Amino acid sequence: MEKPKSFAYIIFCLTICLAFAIGSNYLINTTTQSNMIYNSTEPRKIGATYMTYNNTFYSVINEEISRILKEHGDQLIALDSAMSLKKQKEQIHYLIEQQVDAIVIAPVDYEGLEDSLKEAYRNRIPVIVVDTEVKHNKNITYSIVSDNYDAGVQCAKDMMRKLDHANIVLLQHSTTRSGYLRIKGFEDTIQSNENYKVVKRMECDGQLEVAMPKMESFIEEGIEFDVVMCLNDPSAMGAMAALSSNNILKDKYVYGIDGTPEAKEMVVEGKMAATVAQSPKTFGKKAGEVIYKLFSQETIKNKNEMSPVQIITKENVQDYSTEGWQ
Repeated sequence: MEKPKSFAYIIFCLTICLAFAIGSNYLINTTTQSNMIYNSTEPRKIGATYMTYNNTFYSVINEEISRILKEHGDQLIALDSAMSLKKQKEQIHYLIEQQVDAIVIAPVDYEGLEDSLKEAYRNRIPVIVVDTEVKHNKNITYSIVSDNYDAGVQCAKDMMRKLDHANIVLLQHSTTRSGYLRIKGFEDTIQSNENYKVVKRMECDGQLEVAMPKMESFIEEGIEFDVVMCLNDPSAMGAMAALSSNNILKDKYVYGIDGTPEAKEMVVEGKMAATVAQSPKTFGKKAGEVIYKLFSQETIKNKNEMSPVQIITKENVQDYSTEGWQ
């Protein structure tokens, strides 16, 4: 007959079983915690939708953001809305569906993104706006823009310094806040002086390929003019191409805003009266820094940042590189 097991033996067996159970539970918990830690350090996804890649201004912003994200091992989904409000709204919806952790927007339209911004807000996705404002900004986490109004003012003051009277052509992009403010700053500065007269306004979306044929058509009208005030440098390049093809560029004063390498070279050569320097590198750097401050739950002290601008003329162009952006 088998002898009954002693109490001590039973206790020993229970102890072994308990130790095994605790050990197994520890391994399970350790594995679970490891997975949680892994999940929390997966690369974040940041989305960006820009007005257009036809303007290298936005390419430079994107390059700077991409550089910062790569330093953190994160991913950037960058999209070109090609100047289409409909397309940009679709892109924002797509980025939300991709569950991105933040969205950078260079808005195509001042008023048209309200529903898209609300959708991002409902999904708790921070939105960073660069270059130009949106009207419905309560759902915006941070924005950085140039002092666009002052850019127009500086162009007007330089023109008035050089010419005591002028007939002026305006190349506009009125659906963007930045384009609107630049032209408004220019017009407000000259409005009380009857020696300066706007003889033509043309919408060109800030695009060279739109500005050039519109300027060609205007030249054919035979209206006398002295100055072409352009909302940005690409439209100024289009205007200068039209003026050059008609052999009248040397007689005209062309103003742009951006400070592109090409525009600065035109200023050096005396083909362009002036451009106003913006800094897409600063925009991209600030946007990237804000993204990681948000991830770290840091307070953003200045949620609506305005970057100062400086006119570049033949007198000070040597202070700026013609090889790249500032």
